[in-house]
Amino acid sequence: QVHIVESGGGSVQAGGSLSLSCATSGFAFSTYCMAWFRQTPGKEREGVAAVDSDGSTAYVDSVKGRFTISRDNAKTSVSLQMNSLKSEDTAMYYCAAGGPGCPPYGGSWDDFNYWGEGTQVTVSS
Repeated sequence: QVHIVESGGGSVQAGGSLSLSCATSGFAFSTYCMAWFRQTPGKEREGVAAVDSDGSTAYVDSVKGRFTISRDNAKTSVSLQMNSLKSEDTAMYYCAAGGPGCPPYGGSWDDFNYWGEGTQVTVSS
């Protein structure tokens, strides 16, 4: 059975930092593209960052230079370090597994089939 559990969300002031973690089990983690998505009420879910099985990464333009995604295949976990947070980063953040291949070049943001339940990030200005 697949388990994906996010943690590390919370409230922070603009300019601050948060680190999200994603613990997983039940699937061949090292072969999957892992990603973080976010969603706010009334808006479509947005792919934020992805990390492929070889460690290559991709980011949506709005977080480039501020967010860093990483994975630990031995611990089957994924992290998202978020720095210089802005109010527009406020959202529910989800960890997801998909593939084969990672967006934007090796796959699509639509190719994710395992999801966690999310962790809330709130940035106040």
